[in-house]
Amino acid sequence: MSQVVFVLEDEADIRRLVQFQLEGAGYTVKAYPMVGTMVQDAERQRPALFLLDIMVPGGDGLDLCRRLRQNPVLAGVPIIFLTARAAENDRVHGLELGADDYITKPFAMRELLARVKAVLRRFERPVESAGAPPVLTIDTLEIDGNSMQLRVNQQLVTTTATEFRLLDYLARHPGRVFSRDHLLDAVWGDARFVTPRSVDVYVRRIREKIEVDPETPRFLKTMRGAGYRFDLPRVKEPPAGQVGGAAGPAGATATTATE
Repeated sequence: MSQVVFVLEDEADIRRLVQFQLEGAGYTVKAYPMVGTMVQDAERQRPALFLLDIMVPGGDGLDLCRRLRQNPVLAGVPIIFLTARAAENDRVHGLELGADDYITKPFAMRELLARVKAVLRRFERPVESAGAPPVLTIDTLEIDGNSMQLRVNQQLVTTTATEFRLLDYLARHPGRVFSRDHLLDAVWGDARFVTPRSVDVYVRRIREKIEVDPETPRFLKTMRGAGYRFDLPRVKEPPAGQVGGAAGPAGATATTATE
């Protein structure tokens, strides 16, 4: 079955052209001129992707993005903005709300199709590390590469595919410092919309989901002037004379799904 794409675009000519091009590429498209029943329809038939214009009558694409990221059924569906707002602050704001890509008008249809494919590829599976088990258990975190699910304190935490891939990549290389440019290549690949500032946005969002205090992170550390590093928390040394305490690096283990 073809993947379903929901398109929100109030300009009829652009909406028809986008629908025509996506359907020609093998996607099934549901196009909307305004927000209307879009969320309710998506809950009944979960799409593979949302393409959202920001400025539409009777609603706002940014507000819709916020609603989708708070919806437990639709929170994990990727979102691409199609908008005339080209300023960097607008782009960063869209990413902070949970968008996975941001395409400014006017745009070439070939580029749109390439970016749609690139975003959907990120949902296929996270970045792999040779010989690494599919499930990582690190202190309070469980990162399941097979299902692309994150649990914190045994509670399922919703992430976008991009957030998951970035966290998964860093967690599978603990102690290593990665520059923003390296992370762009490893996680985003050829997605040209992202900038080093975009990486900072995603790191901040991940910290809000995995850290007790995002301002003083235990896991995801900033190395000023260099990039980011994922640390394995250390177990506190037991009081003097206490028997059975474990010293050294913490409860960071890599397990398989069957263990």
